[in-house]
Amino acid sequence: IDYGVHVRGRLIDSAFTLHFDPRYDNLVNAVKEATNAGIREAGIDVRLCDLGETIEEVMTSHEVELDGRTYTVKPIRNLNGHSIGPYRIHAGKTVPIVKGGDQTKMEENEVYAIETFGSTGKGYVHDDMECSHYMKNFELAEEHIPLRLARSKALLNTIDKNFGTLAFCRRWVDRLGETKYLMSLKDLCDK
Repeated sequence: IDYGVHVRGRLIDSAFTLHFDPRYDNLVNAVKEATNAGIREAGIDVRLCDLGETIEEVMTSHEVELDGRTYTVKPIRNLNGHSIGPYRIHAGKTVPIVKGGDQTKMEENEVYAIETFGSTGKGYVHDDMECSHYMKNFELAEEHIPLRLARSKALLNTIDKNFGTLAFCRRWVDRLGETKYLMSLKDLCDK
């Protein structure tokens, strides 16, 4: 369960796993311990790649037994944590959960979501292209994007007025009274 809250643009991004099968207790514990290790190691001047290495080391030290087979818990290498800025859930810095990569350091007054994801599979997620939530590109938020469709312009106005650069889902657009907007939403996503 992944949720977020904001107060005047100050964002919190939090998640937890809820499961009902005790066979997955070790998997959940591995991810929780890796997250806590990442949080403990985080701080001013810490290299993000070092956090990733710590997270991977803790996570891969765990095993899960399923149906008589033992699996090493693997971090899902193409999912990451991230920095958070005012009105910006992904503020530009990536917190890896595997070793290697960028030497970027954490800086004073930065906020981060230390997010870890574990698997007994290959440790890689494939995108099925099904989109459940949307968000304006922060870098383009102030830019004028030429739109030819009047309905796209109207939808963009609704998004700007109600969500700005914060994430939203179609259900929330529905609650605003918007109808027949899927083509316009696709048009905005394509731009």
